[in-house]
Amino acid sequence: MELVTISEVSRFFQVTTRTLRYYEQLGLIESTKKEGYAYRTYDHPSLRRLRQIMILRKLGVPLRQVATILEHEDASTAIDVFKERVEQVTSRIESLATIKEIMMKLIEELERNDELKIKHDILYDETLLREIESLSLTCLDLKEEKSMRDLNKAAEKLQVLENVRIVHVPPCTVAASHYMGENPEEHAGEQLAEFLQKSQLYTTKPDARVYGFNHPNPSNERPYYGYELWVTIPEDIDVPAPLVKKQCSGGLYAAHTITLGNFHEWKLLSDWVCHDNPKYEPNTLVDNGEFMGGLLEEHLNYVYHFQMSWPESDEHQLDLLFPIKLKKS
Repeated sequence: MELVTISEVSRFFQVTTRTLRYYEQLGLIESTKKEGYAYRTYDHPSLRRLRQIMILRKLGVPLRQVATILEHEDASTAIDVFKERVEQVTSRIESLATIKEIMMKLIEELERNDELKIKHDILYDETLLREIESLSLTCLDLKEEKSMRDLNKAAEKLQVLENVRIVHVPPCTVAASHYMGENPEEHAGEQLAEFLQKSQLYTTKPDARVYGFNHPNPSNERPYYGYELWVTIPEDIDVPAPLVKKQCSGGLYAAHTITLGNFHEWKLLSDWVCHDNPKYEPNTLVDNGEFMGGLLEEHLNYVYHFQMSWPESDEHQLDLLFPIKLKKS
């Protein structure tokens, strides 16, 4: 049976290798490791399963419901999930139709004004305000009987960030956990978890924050890459090996929240920083891919989740942090 490497699958499906490993961790797909071979490989049943997952994700089905559909062979389970999704889509389409109608009315009113000045009574019309306040502004443009190519195009149209936040990360002292090899995020996390457990960090620093980044980035030249996790700590705390105490200089970042697994949204944030905003520009490091250019992934509520023994789920959130600076005038 012909096996396909994880990098080939990543390129074909336009999904990160990290996302593929996350899907496997959730039990959605399975991979095969040949003896003496560095890469994960996938057989045709796994690829078929992955294609199903990708279609469901592009239709906006959450991962927990994707798992539910794949676990049940009966059509009734999928029907229930799809009906719920159709209700959500319908609600948003109706909201967009209302927005369109209001905007058309405003255009007509303004065009009747010779000087094209906004009259205050237009924007203070109580009927318009009531309608506007009730709207959901999320845009969907899905039509019936879409081919896979059309579905991909529709999904791409929706992938425009409108909720980017500008945040400042203060300078801080961190305990760094680094691992390079198979599943580096998991191994770096295990090292950090041991430190958190022994130090009971949450009791002394309940505002501790956790950041992560590739170290180094994946490449075609090496089978493995690395991942490094930082947790902010008091300056006077001892850090046991293999962890290392470091200083983070902090700075200004563009931030966008994702749920675990949606790492493809890094590209959306990059597009926003590099092209789609008039005020900021990248402030990345020139590091030849060694430290992800200074980009960070903040694992939200990580320390609290760990100390409270909360179970892992698809609701685990991360902030993608892209270093920025003001554009020169």
